[in-house]
Amino acid sequence: MIIPVRCFSCNRVIGDSWIAYLQLLENGKSEGEAMDVLGLRRYCCRRMILGHTDVIEKLL
Repeated sequence: MIIPVRCFSCNRVIGDSWIAYLQLLENGKSEGEAMDVLGLRRYCCRRMILGHTDVIEKLL
């Protein structure tokens, strides 16, 4: 799947945070710390990021 552009619950734009989130994880941040840095405070937005699986790379 491709990361959704907006959170399904609150309609906040989260799609632009995915690459920055992955870079923060590679730099040693935990999932929670990375989402705090990106300003993802609501649990619905955090759920969208944590629940996403990047399957598109496996399909191509």
